[in-house]
Amino acid sequence: MNEITIRKRALQGGKLLGSFLNSGSAILAELAGRSGLDWALLDMEHGSGSWGMLTHQLIALEGSNTAPVIRLPSNQADYFKRALDLGANGLMVPNVNTADEARAAVSYSRYPPHGTRGVALMNRGAHYGAKFNERLESSHESTLIIAQIESPAAIENVEEIAAVDGVDVLFVGPMDLSICMGIPQQFDHPDYIAATEKVVEAAKKYNKASGILGFASPDIAKFHAKGFSFLAVGSDGGMVAAGMKELVTANQEAVQ
Repeated sequence: MNEITIRKRALQGGKLLGSFLNSGSAILAELAGRSGLDWALLDMEHGSGSWGMLTHQLIALEGSNTAPVIRLPSNQADYFKRALDLGANGLMVPNVNTADEARAAVSYSRYPPHGTRGVALMNRGAHYGAKFNERLESSHESTLIIAQIESPAAIENVEEIAAVDGVDVLFVGPMDLSICMGIPQQFDHPDYIAATEKVVEAAKKYNKASGILGFASPDIAKFHAKGFSFLAVGSDGGMVAAGMKELVTANQEAVQ
């Protein structure tokens, strides 16, 4: 899948499924690419991998139908340059609380005159110069920008964030949002539900996509029913841990 397709599909309301890759493993990234996922989140905020390991993960996803999206450590220009130069199809920006922060993120992701992204010719994202002119002219139309909504301030300002041109997805971070609201992991709390509904409504109003992280496959149908279309479920590390635990449990039951 090329980068323009994942952004178009998101903005057209396509139901897109991804997962978090937080191990830094190129092998698990390759497995994600072979799985049929629409997108994979390479986590540079909370994940275990380094920037060097990230390059190998991107190479592992090359040629698959799974679009690589990098979650940045924070909303700083240098991180945008590095991730996009390495070849990200999209960027997830953590902890976006205001429209000004959203506008900064969009600016950092786009070359002049559309933004303030630094320009380099010989990088992987531009196929080491072979696609530089194409990227210079059209990357502002093809790079998916995801703003994470993770605090009461972000909920309060969510319509203004959604209105920012270039913000494509409003993505709820359930753990951060619930903890910041003082109701940690109480995902059935009325206040939390109302906050997530506000995100979905703001996205719809401005023709953007809304996304959220689920923890298990049964969450998929539930979140689609609530109006979310850009879903991530689980993580590579979590899936491996669950599989190993299942084996141990089965063995314990067998020897009793």
